[in-house]
Amino acid sequence: MMIKAVIFDWGGVLIDLPTNGILSYCSNELKVSKKDLNDSLSNHLDDFQKGKIKEKNLWDKVCKELNVQKPKNISLWYEAFESAYSPKKDMFLLTSKLKDNYYKTGLLSNTEMPALDYFKKQNYDMFDVEVFSCEEGIAKPERRIYDIMLSRLYVSPQEAVFIDDRPLFIAGARKLGMNTILFSSPYQVKKELKNLNIKLKN
Repeated sequence: MMIKAVIFDWGGVLIDLPTNGILSYCSNELKVSKKDLNDSLSNHLDDFQKGKIKEKNLWDKVCKELNVQKPKNISLWYEAFESAYSPKKDMFLLTSKLKDNYYKTGLLSNTEMPALDYFKKQNYDMFDVEVFSCEEGIAKPERRIYDIMLSRLYVSPQEAVFIDDRPLFIAGARKLGMNTILFSSPYQVKKELKNLNIKLKN
């Protein structure tokens, strides 16, 4: 079946994984170790990424667990994400090129509302559909979030390629019958897209 759509993960595929940068920034602001902060955040990150708790509630819980003062920043997560944001230019160029060659393009990300706010301010125009866990209340690898993306792109699973750096999320897409690429480098992605008969004219 002909491929009609290419769907990208955000963190780790289109941008460098921001996790470590966010931890470093927030641990410095809160004056706690990265390990302690990570341990506490891991208890609440799923709810934060699904939009079930707001950032204020997140820091209320984390700071109580760590016995530290709550941040005075308007949005500590936004500041931390902004400081860690490092786009992979080759991947954004590839996305634009796919769209120019009449493929539908999607962005499917497990992310938090402050990071989504930052994304929107970038005014990216290379995505036909954007699906974020914090807006949908569900996250990869739950089947429904892939279904939402496919339905908004108006394609069947066999007509789509999903690119992610997490094997678990790749497996979730593959269960639906989607074509998948486990990201390792822009060159590798381009090669695997070519193997799927995706043609990119200059």
